[in-house]
Amino acid sequence: MSAHESTPIRRSIEVEYWVVDDRGRLVEPGDLVEASPGAEREFVEPLLEIKTTPCESTAELREELYERLEAVLERADERGLGLVPLATPINHGEIADRPSDRTRVQERVIGEDFEYVRHCAGTHIHVEQQPGRAVDQLNTFIALDPALALVNSAPYFRGRNLATGARSKLYRWMAYDDVPHQGRLWPYVDDTEEWTRRLERRYEDFVTAAVDAGIDRSTIRAQFDPESAVWTPVQIRESFETVEWRSPDTALPSQVVRLADRLATVVDRLRGAEVRIEGDTGRVTDEEIVLPTFDAVIEHVNAAIRDGLDADAVRSYLERMGFEVATYEPIAHDIGGRGPVDREAARRLRLEYAERLANDVRRAGRIPSD
Repeated sequence: MSAHESTPIRRSIEVEYWVVDDRGRLVEPGDLVEASPGAEREFVEPLLEIKTTPCESTAELREELYERLEAVLERADERGLGLVPLATPINHGEIADRPSDRTRVQERVIGEDFEYVRHCAGTHIHVEQQPGRAVDQLNTFIALDPALALVNSAPYFRGRNLATGARSKLYRWMAYDDVPHQGRLWPYVDDTEEWTRRLERRYEDFVTAAVDAGIDRSTIRAQFDPESAVWTPVQIRESFETVEWRSPDTALPSQVVRLADRLATVVDRLRGAEVRIEGDTGRVTDEEIVLPTFDAVIEHVNAAIRDGLDADAVRSYLERMGFEVATYEPIAHDIGGRGPVDREAARRLRLEYAERLANDVRRAGRIPSD
């Protein structure tokens, strides 16, 4: 329960995993999608997404996520398959899309660089909007974006060391680099009207780019609205009545649930605390949430992508913002620091971390809960 209100804060998770066979090769999920509620196909063939419903506590969220994972893993074991919590496949050739008009439009707008997106598996965390505080919540999540460093789970793309947070680099600096205002973190907003104007402008930009690429307007508008046409790491989602954080990599379930717990705790605090933007430092206390300037946030985000928790400034910043940094174990730091990784070694890594995920689920994740 909240320290300030009696109403629980609902939160949910969407997490993507690569599906592999017993030799570590990427394969389609097949009937794994039928093993549990919330198990769904993603837009590329070897990805499986597992979603939770909105949950009122971390204990409830953890229980539901693990129940769904257990059901999927039981079916996967019968089929000789595994789920891999790595943000990229480490080293792999082209990855095929599942045919859809939505994907076809994105490919035409983004062009060849859309190939980078196909190699990314991530986590989305939704936290219920607080009445009258949606803008404070959005701005706070923007300031917390460097926390992506806590769960960086793959430094490699096609076998080479790209960045500690390779998925974030692929999305933000490579896939959307030629698409204005897409992919990057957006600055703070003053009010919800400003957020709505931004979305509408970006949507019109997207529609124009798609029309220029030869897609008819009816197809575009049937597949996209202003919310779904935008990829930015933090969004107000009116359709879900949440603020969504899309930056984290896929990771071990216990680490993802820990991260969601912290976001919900910060939102709980902002219901009774002053939120202001001031200086370059930032801090979260029971009485106030001080967000640093956006330029300072971006410096930490860039360091979080390049170096992760090896960047002392990132660690210090996250500690000031209330994260217990020492309780996180980013996979990227475990598997990084080596030279090029060939495809055979990548398959071995996928199998190793599929087993790590299965063990994490068996242990049922011992983390604090609200």
